Amino acid sequence: MEFRIDHKSEQDEAGGRRKVKAEIPAVAFQAQARLIAAAAPGVEVRLQGFLAPKGKRSKKLVLHATNIEFTEGN
Repeated sequence: MEFRIDHKSEQDEAGGRRKVKAEIPAVAFQAQARLIAAAAPGVEVRLQGFLAPKGKRSKKLVLHATNIEFTEGN
């Protein structure tokens, strides 16, 4: 299942704080795909996975979600 992640965070960089916003394409399979399909849009999740090219000749990266956890309160 293909989906998109709306990432927002603050990260430490070079002694300061940096706001990060990114929309990241992602894909999930099997049980992880069922979890994400059942989630309401906008729900907060913690994802683990790996980055890989979208296709053999593509330079675009996609996050392959291998573990999905719903954050508390959602």
